[in-house]
Amino acid sequence: MAIGDTIEDDRQDGESAPPRRRLRLNARATWGRLLDVFLPPVRLGCDARLFEHDTLCPACWRGIDFIRAPLCDRLGIPLPYDTGGTMISAAAAADPPVYDRARAVARFDGLMRDLVHALKFADTHDGRRLFGRWLMSAGADLIKDADVVVPVPLSRGRLLLRRFNQAQILASEVARLSGKPVSATALIRHRITKQQVGLTRGERKKNVAGAFSVAASGKLLIEGKSVLLIDDVITTGATVSAAARSLKHAGAARVDVLTLAIVSDPGHII
Repeated sequence: MAIGDTIEDDRQDGESAPPRRRLRLNARATWGRLLDVFLPPVRLGCDARLFEHDTLCPACWRGIDFIRAPLCDRLGIPLPYDTGGTMISAAAAADPPVYDRARAVARFDGLMRDLVHALKFADTHDGRRLFGRWLMSAGADLIKDADVVVPVPLSRGRLLLRRFNQAQILASEVARLSGKPVSATALIRHRITKQQVGLTRGERKKNVAGAFSVAASGKLLIEGKSVLLIDDVITTGATVSAAARSLKHAGAARVDVLTLAIVSDPGHII
């Protein structure tokens, strides 16, 4: 956890805390500021020193291909021009996805690929608050309509091995910033699947088919509700489609998907 994260939480908690706890929180905040003097925070995309946390330098910002309108309302991929109103890409019209809408912060290339890999494989979570702000911006309409936020789960074995679920980290940030309820246990991954990296589009679909289900205790949270499904990246769409299918089978009224990144070639999205 970054020092600045603790300070921010402490400031929020300190206003309503009892005197003794307020004193302790103030001491922690002071200690955090002193540490920042001797161990300044670094940029998330490079090793340069900064005076604040959760930021990127201008060069790193330019290394991210943020997705902006116009875009396909169903797949969330960028479109070449704006025709006005809601637009659907040819890929979405030809093969509508299981989920209702998808949005992503940026294309899955360049620095964004590095940031996602650092979050997912290198146990680097310093950027989660920045990621949360990005997700809030990219998915504003989806978040507004959501009743509950649900992360794409890992299998129990992979969770024990990795010790964290990056989708749950992102979902928690969206829930914290939006005030929406989050459930990390409503959707379960009851079958161990291969790593999707390196698999073809068809292999990915087969790999995750039937891998998800909604827990009995989670059906009350899902049935008749608008679910916001959170993951780190959409590549072919196989994982989020399988998860969305299970949520809809459990009675979800709609399932929208929000991720940090997307592979935006329509030929590789379902």
